[in-house]
Amino acid sequence: MKRLKRNIKIILFFIIVFTPITIFAQEIPNITIPVIEGVRAAKNGQEASTSLMLILLVSLLSLAPALIMMMTSYTKIIIVLDFIRRALALQNMPPNQVLFSLALFLTFYIMAPTIREFNDTALQPYLEGNKLSTPQFLQKAIIPFRKFMIKQIGKGGAKEIALFIKLSGKNIQDIKKIDDIDTYILIPAFMLSEIKKAFIIGILIFIPFIVIDLVVASTLMSMGMIMLPPAMISLPFKIILFILVDGWHLITYNLVQSYM
Repeated sequence: MKRLKRNIKIILFFIIVFTPITIFAQEIPNITIPVIEGVRAAKNGQEASTSLMLILLVSLLSLAPALIMMMTSYTKIIIVLDFIRRALALQNMPPNQVLFSLALFLTFYIMAPTIREFNDTALQPYLEGNKLSTPQFLQKAIIPFRKFMIKQIGKGGAKEIALFIKLSGKNIQDIKKIDDIDTYILIPAFMLSEIKKAFIIGILIFIPFIVIDLVVASTLMSMGMIMLPPAMISLPFKIILFILVDGWHLITYNLVQSYM
């Protein structure tokens, strides 16, 4: 029986490999396969502009994950959500895909005004073709994100800015106003500031759950149940506490409010 199945598989393999592709093409007549003629020079400015926009779009899409993490609220949100999972002592619940998706959509919600300003002041004029050149587009595109980062760094991120100004070899006394700070200094300062804030929130999240772990461990030791893992008993109490205080609502509300 096994030999028969193996022979059938071999016969089917040779039929698929050596059957002319025209037979399959005749069975599905509505499929059209595009042909790439090759690379040619642009005939006019409109074609050149379209090609440059396409190249720029592909470049932005390839850099999109890094841009989302560098200049938006994504970094702090995903760190805080991971702290919640670790504080509850849950290994993979919620799964990584759920946490990443939640952090991404919360980021879109928080960054909506910034993205709207970017679209109105930079992207749409650039796509029209005549209002903005590529250098002007890049210059205007960064302005909304700079405003967002400057606003968030202003909430306790002065040390990070001073650090990167010092590392760049510039004199901090030469910086008269926040707009004088270069973007390559602003971005890492913003990221460090976001990570620091996320860790502070993480500590506050951990405190009540550590208290539960201590109470459960002390209770088990007093009862002589040393061999029973305290985490097994404390886990349901942590989840019950998190549900009773409506933890996801509180965390989401305070994360969003921290950017308003």
